Amino acid sequence: MTVLGTRALNRATLARQLLLDRADVPVHDAVGHLCGMQAQEPQEPFVGLWSRLRAFDPADLSDLLVRRGLVRTHLMRRTVHLLTAEDTLAWRARHGTMLRQRVLGTYRREFEGVDLDELAVAGRAVMADGEPRSMAELVRVLADRWPAPAPRALGEMVIAALVPMAQTPPRGLWRTRAGVRNVLLSSWLGREADPPVPDGSDPVGQTLVRRYLAAFGPAASADVRAWCGLAGLPTAVAAIREELVTFRDERGRELLDLPDAPRPDPDTPAPVRFLPAFDNAILGYHDRGRIIDDAHRGLSVAGERVVLVDGRVAATWKVEADTVAVTPLRRLSPAECATVAEEGRELASFLSDSASDRVRVAASPG
Repeated sequence: MTVLGTRALNRATLARQLLLDRADVPVHDAVGHLCGMQAQEPQEPFVGLWSRLRAFDPADLSDLLVRRGLVRTHLMRRTVHLLTAEDTLAWRARHGTMLRQRVLGTYRREFEGVDLDELAVAGRAVMADGEPRSMAELVRVLADRWPAPAPRALGEMVIAALVPMAQTPPRGLWRTRAGVRNVLLSSWLGREADPPVPDGSDPVGQTLVRRYLAAFGPAASADVRAWCGLAGLPTAVAAIREELVTFRDERGRELLDLPDAPRPDPDTPAPVRFLPAFDNAILGYHDRGRIIDDAHRGLSVAGERVVLVDGRVAATWKVEADTVAVTPLRRLSPAECATVAEEGRELASFLSDSASDRVRVAASPG
């Protein structure tokens, strides 16, 4: 079986994630290809798409949210994701059990003796008028009947797990600060999410595996689970295994892939790319070694924005007074510093609507 080294996997990830060459595709199609984008920080998807698309216009993303072609909702790993409306409706039911289990994993004791199905019915009834509500507004209605769980626990259980919800604009619009207001997904998109199939088969799980591999492969089954948080996908993998090709990584793990998906030459040059906080190019794997060193793995879950140099995480970045400030994690060569600064100037211009192209690259660590 062919062994794929770390650099080969890195270049495959960059190609699938639209980070090797910026893509000339509409925003809706890019979000669909990426299987959604992590979006609990509402402005971060704009940077993620700027790094992936040619001539990205933030107004296109904002317009899609307003027109309901894209949706902000809890899904993979119980985190807020930006997804196409079609994927949200098709995938939400498959994630329902996982969402419930993850909330219980944090608040199990608070829900002892609570009939969660009854709570779901009550939560849906409150939201049935189609009016967007904050978590606090929803909890105030439910708390008299369920006083034991803390307000945060009660709200998260209903909004993030039991009742499919969408976060409404202006939350998530370009350069807009707005609190979270929730509405029934069915009210927002005009129909209920697709129900599970009754025959016990898992077509949604099979689709998720195929779509994941198109955007993240080659990858192990553990990587698929780390991305979406779902158990039970080995059955879906087994059902489509004959469609797939297999490799090994340098640790001997079996890697699955679509036969015709891009696997660039490991020596393919990789441009500097600035990634937003919590980007799935890093978080979408159990083994993140293809793109980030173990020494820096914690950055990806701490919300640090990172810079890819030669395809790997080599620096962090933030914005200070209209200046993109870059802090290297390793020694950068003069040529690497120059390319980081060049891309940083472009990012500063994007974020400031061309008002600033200032970038500052700190000294490399000794």
